Amino acid sequence: MTNKLILRLFPFLAWLPISPLILRADLVAGITGALVLVPKAMAYAQLAGLPLQFGLYTALVPAVIGALWGSSRQLATGPVAILSLMTAAAVAPLAAPGSADYIGLVLLLTLMAGCIQLGLGLVKLGNAVNFVSHPVILGFMNAAALIIGLSQFDMLLGIPKGRSDFFLMDVWEMLSHLPLTHLPTLAMSAFTVVLLLGVKKIRFLSKSGVLVVVGVTTLTSMLIGFENKTTGQIIDVATPVAREIVEKHDASLRRMDAVNNRITTLAAELRQAEEDKDSRTIAELQFRISLLNIESEAAEKDSRASMRTLRKIYFVRSLPEQGQARFYQWDAVPEEIKTDGRFWHISKVSRGQLQLNGGGEVVGAVPAGLPSLQIPAISINGILQLMSAALVMALVAFMESISMAKAMAASTKQRIDPNQELIGQGLANIGGSFFQAYPAAGSFTGSAINLQSGAKTGFAMVFNGFFIAITLLFLTPYIYHLPKAVLAVIIAFAVAGLITPRAFVQVWKASRADGFIAVSTFVITMLAAPHLDKGVIIGALLAIGHILYRTMAPRVAILGRHEDGSFRDIKNNPYLVISTKVVAIRFDGALYFANVAHFQDAVLGAVADHPEIKYLLVVGDAISFIDSSGEEMMHNMVGQMQQSGVEVVFSGLKKQVLDVMRATGLFNFIGGEQNIYATETQALNAIYSRLGEGENACIISLPKPVPAE
Repeated sequence: MTNKLILRLFPFLAWLPISPLILRADLVAGITGALVLVPKAMAYAQLAGLPLQFGLYTALVPAVIGALWGSSRQLATGPVAILSLMTAAAVAPLAAPGSADYIGLVLLLTLMAGCIQLGLGLVKLGNAVNFVSHPVILGFMNAAALIIGLSQFDMLLGIPKGRSDFFLMDVWEMLSHLPLTHLPTLAMSAFTVVLLLGVKKIRFLSKSGVLVVVGVTTLTSMLIGFENKTTGQIIDVATPVAREIVEKHDASLRRMDAVNNRITTLAAELRQAEEDKDSRTIAELQFRISLLNIESEAAEKDSRASMRTLRKIYFVRSLPEQGQARFYQWDAVPEEIKTDGRFWHISKVSRGQLQLNGGGEVVGAVPAGLPSLQIPAISINGILQLMSAALVMALVAFMESISMAKAMAASTKQRIDPNQELIGQGLANIGGSFFQAYPAAGSFTGSAINLQSGAKTGFAMVFNGFFIAITLLFLTPYIYHLPKAVLAVIIAFAVAGLITPRAFVQVWKASRADGFIAVSTFVITMLAAPHLDKGVIIGALLAIGHILYRTMAPRVAILGRHEDGSFRDIKNNPYLVISTKVVAIRFDGALYFANVAHFQDAVLGAVADHPEIKYLLVVGDAISFIDSSGEEMMHNMVGQMQQSGVEVVFSGLKKQVLDVMRATGLFNFIGGEQNIYATETQALNAIYSRLGEGENACIISLPKPVPAE
C-alpha cells in the first residue's frame, strides 16, 4: 500500500532502475526533439502574442513536470499551435499583446487551466473529456488550423493586420491592402517554403530540417540587411489626418501612464489607511481608485483602437536632400515630393517619439537567461474574464495530450491512466505559470519525434529541457536577425496537417447528425474567432443535445418472427409472422425520467393497434438501466394492463435492472419468475402454453408484395 501511494505521488520512480542503454536512448531522443522544438517554440510564442522567449519557457518547465508526473513515457508536453492561438484569442481583447498586463493575464490563464486539469484528475474525471465528441473536435481543429494559417498572412506578406472581435473581417481588411505587400518579406517567405520542402527530401537533415532552415534564413537576413528601422517624432508626420491619429494614440498612452501613476500613489495611501484602520479614508480612497481604474481602462481602450488604425496606415519618407525627412501617408504624397521608395509603418509611439519599420520584421533581441520565479497576479476580475477560456483550453489541451498518448501506447504496449495524465498536465501548467510559461499540452510533433528517436522514459523530456535551458543561457543572441516571416511559415507547415476535409465526408457518411455537428462547430468557430472557446462550447452543447434527443426518444420496435426463428422489427421487415394474441415489443435504450413517457406511449399505442391481444411481451435485452421514474412508470403500466386483461411478460432483463425491480417490489408485482424469462423464446413458449395452444397457433403471416413484372 505504501509503495502504491509513493508511485501515485511520484510516478516517475517507476522508471527506476534505469540502464545506461535506456538513458542513452533518452538522451538522443531529447536532443533530437529539442532541435526541432526550439524554432517552433518561438514561432508559437509569436502566435500567442508573447515575446519569443516565452515559447522557450513553455518548452522548459511544463515539459519536465509533465513528463515526471504524467502516465505516458513518450508524451512531449510543450507549446502547441492550437493553445497558442487560443491564448491570444482569450487575452488580446483584455490587454495589448506583449504588454505587462497581457503577460500577467496569460500567466493567470495558465494557472487556471492547470488547476482545472489537476482538479479533474484528482477526482478521477479523466473521462469528462468524452463530453466533447469527435465531430466537435474535428470541426474545431479544422477551423482553428485554418484560422492559424490565415493569422500568419500579415507576417508572410509584410502587411499589418488589425485585431478586433471579428477575425474574418480583420483578414478581409488586410487582404484589401495586398498591393502594399512588402516584397522582401514575401520573398523571404517563399525562400523559407522552398528550404523547408528541400530539407525534408534530404534524409540526414529531415529531423533537424527546421533548425537548418532557421540557421540559413537568419544568416541570409543578417547579410542582406533584411531589417530596416528608423525613428522620428510626431511632428515628422506630414499628413494631417495621420498625424492626428498618432497624436491621439500618444495622448492616450500619456493619460494611461498618468492615471496609473496616480493609482499607485493612492494604493500606497490606502495601505497606510488600512494599517491605521481609518475606515472613512479607506472608503474614500477605494472610491477614487475605482474611478481611476475606469479612466485607465478607457484610455487603454482608446490606445488599442488608435493603434489598430495606425497598423493599417503606410507611410513613405521624403529624401533628406529636400530638407528634413518627413513621413507622408502613401496615398497622400504631394507630387513635388521625392521619396526613398520604401513603405514604412509605425511600430511604436512613446512620448512623442516614433519607431518605424521599413524592412522585414525580425525577432530582435531575445533576453537571455532562465525564467525567473514569478507568482501570477490573481484577481477576481481576471478570473471571471478568463474562466470560460480556461475551461475550454484545459479540455482541449487534455484531449490533444491523451489522444497522442493513447496512439503511442498502442505501439509501445504501455498502459495509459487518463486521470494521472490529467494530474501531470495540470501540474505542468501550474508549475509553468510560476515560471512565465503559457498554457501547454502534449505535442503531436514532439511526441512523434520522441517515439521515433527511441525514447524509453520521460527522462527524454528532462534532457530536452536541459537543451532548451542551454539555448536560453547562451544561444539567444544568435537569433536576433531571424525573420518573423520564417516563424510564420513554420507555423503554417505545422498546422497544415490538421486540415482534414476528408474526415468531414467520413463523419457525414457514418451519421448525418454527427456530420451536421462537425460542420456547425467548424462554421461557428470560424465566425466567432478570435473567441475560439465559443465554437467548442456550442459544438459540445449540440452534441449533448443530440444525445439527449436520441435517449429521450429511443427506438421502439414491434417484433415479428422471421422464417429463421429470430425476432425482427416489422417496420424494417414487413413480411414477418406475428400473433393475434401476443404482441412483442423491444425498447432500445436505458429507461429513465426523460423517456418514460415515450416508452409508455409506445406500449399503449401497440395495445390499441392490437385490441385482441392477451399478452404483451417486453423484450428488455437493450434496457441497460432503469431509474426511479422508469420503475414507477413500469409499475403503473403493468397495473393498467392487468386491469384491461393484458398480462405483461418480460424477457432478457439485465442484472442491474432486475436488482432495481427486486429492491422496489416490482419484481413480485409483475409476477416474479412466472412473468420474467431469460430469452424471448422461453417467454413465448410459456405464453403459448398458457393459452393452451401450440407454438404455431394464433399467428398470421403478413402477405409478401407481388414483384413487379
